[in-house]
Amino acid sequence: MDERYINWQYEDGAAFHAHEVSVNFTPLQFVVDFKNITPRVDARTKTGPVFCVRHDVVVLDPFHIKRFHAMLGEILDKYEKEFGKIKKPRAIEVLEEKQKDKKEEKEPTTYFG
Repeated sequence: MDERYINWQYEDGAAFHAHEVSVNFTPLQFVVDFKNITPRVDARTKTGPVFCVRHDVVVLDPFHIKRFHAMLGEILDKYEKEFGKIKKPRAIEVLEEKQKDKKEEKEPTTYFG
């Protein structure tokens, strides 16, 4: 019997905290775009902050996105059984109320409130 060996090489990505996520799709794939937005201020200049946006994109076919959806549901169920229901943070509720008030006053809503 002819034995063959496969050499595997793994490349681990850096940890990434996503502040936002968006999902788009075509007939053949789903594109999950994780975004991190970080303000950078350079004390040497008198201009305002520069915003650094990083994207990490994952592309999945429809079958795999369906499996991913099911897996997330199972994991969330286990988490909530162990730690209790996940509730919206109070800070987000306050922000949503402010944005609601701005819309009623017809003021533009900005990303940073």
